[in-house]
Amino acid sequence: MSESTQPDAGVSPQISIEDFQRVDIRVGRVLSAEPLAGARKPAYKLRIDFGPALGVRQSSAQITVHYSPEDLIGALVLAVVNFPPRRIAGFKSEVLTLGVADAQGDVTLIAPRSDVPLGARLF
Repeated sequence: MSESTQPDAGVSPQISIEDFQRVDIRVGRVLSAEPLAGARKPAYKLRIDFGPALGVRQSSAQITVHYSPEDLIGALVLAVVNFPPRRIAGFKSEVLTLGVADAQGDVTLIAPRSDVPLGARLF
């Protein structure tokens, strides 16, 4: 991937392991996905189950190029669960679902390669 197509291609300043550990990234399973009406860029409203300790949270995700709502149901995803909620097109997004941009800038989700417990933390 060339630098011109990859967002934030530069290397960020170093952080401590403690800084990284403050970001709480967990595994969840998508329960529902539907288009987010009114979003500036096409996006889905996701309901994601993070297991009994964290429960179900919702997220706005700009992942419409590579995924249909039907593809997402039951999928495992990784999300930051300790950012403050954000309002996006009137929708309260409670977690940041994680992905990376492809060569065209469209988002591909980050997910475990095998089944893991809901709520498992990335380390």
